Amino acid sequence: MKRAQGITEPLKVENQLEWVQRLNNIKACVREIVNEEIIYT
Repeated sequence: MKRAQGITEPLKVENQLEWVQRLNNIKACVREIVNEEIIYT
């Protein structure tokens, strides 16, 4: 997922805020997938 979102180490060095935002977005997406697939089925 990180590769698909373009999250790289150079991005982390250049723009830490955007890097954190993108990681948090992935975390939220994964949480939603887990909730839908495992918990609510």
